[in-house]
Amino acid sequence: AAALQRLREVFDIEELPPDVLPRKKPPQFMVDLFNKVADANGITRAPGLLQGDVVRSFEDRVHVDHHHFYFDISAMEKGEQMLKAEFRVFKLKRTHRSRRSDMQHFCKVEVYELLESENKPQKKHLIASRLLSLYAEGWEVFNVTHTVSKWVRNSSSNHGFWITATYVSSKGTEHDVVTFAKSQGALQETRNALLVLFTNSNKRRSHSFVPSATTLPNLMLHVFLVTLLRPRAAAAAAAGSPLTACHRRELYVDFHAIGWSGWIIYPSGYNAFYCRGSCIFPLGESLNATNHATVQSIVYTLKLSQDVSMPCCVPDELKSLNLLYFDDKQNVVLKNYKDMVATRCGCH
Repeated sequence: AAALQRLREVFDIEELPPDVLPRKKPPQFMVDLFNKVADANGITRAPGLLQGDVVRSFEDRVHVDHHHFYFDISAMEKGEQMLKAEFRVFKLKRTHRSRRSDMQHFCKVEVYELLESENKPQKKHLIASRLLSLYAEGWEVFNVTHTVSKWVRNSSSNHGFWITATYVSSKGTEHDVVTFAKSQGALQETRNALLVLFTNSNKRRSHSFVPSATTLPNLMLHVFLVTLLRPRAAAAAAAGSPLTACHRRELYVDFHAIGWSGWIIYPSGYNAFYCRGSCIFPLGESLNATNHATVQSIVYTLKLSQDVSMPCCVPDELKSLNLLYFDDKQNVVLKNYKDMVATRCGCH
């Protein structure tokens, strides 16, 4: 129990979310974003692919009114800094074509912020406007950063968005010429509107029991050793000779084994790796030893001082891990955790 509590602290999970997989499906946009920034094991492909270290997606909570879209963003954490907000809505294709010869193929779509409750749509503020094809369908993305920043500061000001689609011609104005998808059964679920927030957590996720990046995987070893190592990796660790030169070993964290597979979408687990072995003189180039470690190993080998120990075999290169998961309010979150995977070991 204590080890799992430590694990929750490492992953910054205050309350364990309920098991919703495989019943609930994540938005395809979030799955595609995960695959863009991470490989199948969740390891970051390249730095700078993600804006901020957290991406939160919120699904539309209004299922009847095709004009009104509301998102509960209360899952935002205190101190979290919002960098960008996107309102993503799926425009449906116009089903019938007009026989009028003067009918143009474009309509005007306007996105408003509702200033009062949804029962008073006349009180609204225009955020964005654009021309869209009547007969094409697909995702439309609106930058709503300024508006959502206001909602984050004052949650009571969040009454949602209001969308209109009008067509103006010499014969007059026609309203609701196109509609936008709403979640009504499995067919429309994949097209449900999303509010996507790119944020910085402004948290140093290593806690007091993880003093620095270089000590993280070695301390993770003690946390995960019993419950999270694959049997073959545990057996290999036990059989290893203490005099084996410093090198990297497998340390597989299996989310199914610890009971987290019901809410973590990707990955199903990951190899954190850890460093093990001796740093006895002479230290070869493969050990990535510092000059200080080389001197320390000489002093240790020649027994020039009783107080000097052998240099330590520790990670000297780490990569970040990405998790895609359902939070405790069933919103899908993509979160980046720094220094979670040891990619190289060395003597320090």
